[in-house]
Amino acid sequence: MMRFDRRDMILSGAAALLCGTAFAAGRLLDIALVNARVWIGDGGRSDAVGIAGNRIAALGDGAVRGSIGRSTRVIDCGGAFVMPAFTDCHTHFLRGSADLLYPDLLTVTTHAEFIERIGRAACQLSPGQWLLGRPWDEQRFGGAVPDRGWIDPVTANVPVAIPRTDLHALLLNSVALKLAGITRDTPDIPGGVIERDARGEPTGIVKDNAAYAVLKAIPPITLAEADRLIRKGIAYALSRGVAQVHNTEVDWSVHDAVRRLRTAGPTGLRFYSFVPLADWQRMAALVRAEGRGDDWVRWGAMKCVSDGSLGARTARFYQSYADAPAARGVWSTSVETMRAWVVAADAAGLAITTHAIGDEANDAVLDIYAEAVRRNGARDRRFRIEHAQHLSPGAVARMHRQKVIASVQPYHAIDDGRWAVNRIGEERLTRTYAFRSLLEAGVATCFGSDWPVAPIDPLTGIDAAVRRATIDGNNPGGWHPEQRVTVEQALTAYTRTAAYAGFQDDRLGRLRPGYLADIVVLDRDLLSAAPAQYSGTRVLRTFVDGVERYSAA
Repeated sequence: MMRFDRRDMILSGAAALLCGTAFAAGRLLDIALVNARVWIGDGGRSDAVGIAGNRIAALGDGAVRGSIGRSTRVIDCGGAFVMPAFTDCHTHFLRGSADLLYPDLLTVTTHAEFIERIGRAACQLSPGQWLLGRPWDEQRFGGAVPDRGWIDPVTANVPVAIPRTDLHALLLNSVALKLAGITRDTPDIPGGVIERDARGEPTGIVKDNAAYAVLKAIPPITLAEADRLIRKGIAYALSRGVAQVHNTEVDWSVHDAVRRLRTAGPTGLRFYSFVPLADWQRMAALVRAEGRGDDWVRWGAMKCVSDGSLGARTARFYQSYADAPAARGVWSTSVETMRAWVVAADAAGLAITTHAIGDEANDAVLDIYAEAVRRNGARDRRFRIEHAQHLSPGAVARMHRQKVIASVQPYHAIDDGRWAVNRIGEERLTRTYAFRSLLEAGVATCFGSDWPVAPIDPLTGIDAAVRRATIDGNNPGGWHPEQRVTVEQALTAYTRTAAYAGFQDDRLGRLRPGYLADIVVLDRDLLSAAPAQYSGTRVLRTFVDGVERYSAA
């Protein structure tokens, strides 16, 4: 049985900081990255990095070349940009990994093309095998929301359950509806929506808790298949310069899979597992029995979902939706239940994050976090809110005052920016995806993707945060440009602040002697490049734990 004690993790990080220079001076390098343009992660620059074992051992050309031995692998970077490797603070890793096998539905531009791709994929499956597909976005093919009538003729006996891009709605065909037991007589599920036509028949669109109920009807993949998919996702993430992901999940699938992989050795990509807050007692028992993992696979963190999404009109707002006056969104988890779970899990010493999109949902979460502190006393909690998407006028100041981390996804701004005004109007948009406001207020803000909702590509995320140019090309100067951030702020959110959000700022997120050697090499210096060049930047090499895990060569 694997047993990792958090005390060992803390001590190892402290030891790294204490040894620092002595560590660098005491041994020859295994790898030397020279002739580089180095950003060390806290504003400083250098020109070379040396690695010994799994640690940064030297910085600067003189120190690095002075520690090169006969067995040192010397890599001439040719002026390439070297920086701490990226951490993606919000992924759904197994789902994203599986989506690498499915047809791409985000690039379709017409109703006919959407149907054709689904039909072609269905033809490759056996009857009864589910087609789960990659996400769709109706805004990319005319704006009409698909229904089962679109896809029934091309899917025959293949059940279809394809998520909308926000992962808060599913498109089902008639076969899937039948297998899920959804008929015109099925009552609405609390915290969810079953859309119906004028006759009361299900359209094939189910949202939030109704969608989660459908997913339970899908036969689970085998453990071997899950592990195979995770390995595929690891290789893909490394090719994007990502050295670590935070899995903000609503189940235990990724956690269980990466623990299985860890028993065979290093996983190649670092994982920090969040599992459902409802299961806090199970996690507390695991921590008591086995500790909190190591720097490859860590746990002890919980996630709750407070509301839905903007696209599905299920994000919870104080005011009604502009294009649906009868709707204010839903509570995916009741406020009373969230409060009880958060207070109890916090008392057990677990880390907590909560999905919150709408302004009312964000305020409710902040209220609950404040109550947990009052009841359980002061400690270093690092409470997080995932998305922190639409904030009330006082929410940013509250997040700073309460030391709540904003875990945000820049790509969503350039995606939702095409149509968000239709949902909530201009006034609320001034506090939407308010990245600059959060940073200027001193709120610790880390970046992620929400993969597969958005690409697991930090360079795309950096472009989105800095330029805020919507993907439809209609806002070349930036959608709400007052919320654009600098490139260094974006890099910091993917590195140093990400490490802080994961309780690893004593050993990751910067290139510093004694820190773990997680490094990415890019073909362009992002600090001097034109913003339009960010998304075209190539990852040349990714090092994790001192080992080159990806090379473009």
